[in-house]
Amino acid sequence: MHVIMSQMLVQILLPGMKQANFGRIINVISIGVKQPIDNLGVSNTIRGAMNSWAKTMAAEVAQYGVTVNNLLPGQTDTERLRSLISNIALREGKSEEQVEQEMIAKIPLGRLGNPKELAYAAGFLASDRAAFITGTNIPIDGGFLRGL
Repeated sequence: MHVIMSQMLVQILLPGMKQANFGRIINVISIGVKQPIDNLGVSNTIRGAMNSWAKTMAAEVAQYGVTVNNLLPGQTDTERLRSLISNIALREGKSEEQVEQEMIAKIPLGRLGNPKELAYAAGFLASDRAAFITGTNIPIDGGFLRGL
């Protein structure tokens, strides 16, 4: 549904962006695009499809002043992450605090992300200052991803 809904939204909004010769498409995907997340096979696959769609769209709409970029949040302190932590704790017979600390130990900045940090990156990409940035993935992950 993620890819289909994104395409439907673009079909609705792109005519206005073309007319204005300006637009910003910002997808919030996941670090799973760059490094698959254990036990989230379907999610990893969908995120990969979104990444491919965004890269294709970036080339197709650039001539209209429209940019397309992906934000890749890592472990961000949200209800979804809390649910994942609970499920992992239950499955592995650990406390939620222990699971959270194990996650944090893998993040060089030593903490979970704050949703506002993702919003700040989105705000930048939506601005005129990001006019020459398109077709890219920006991890918001505290240094978690090890690849280049």
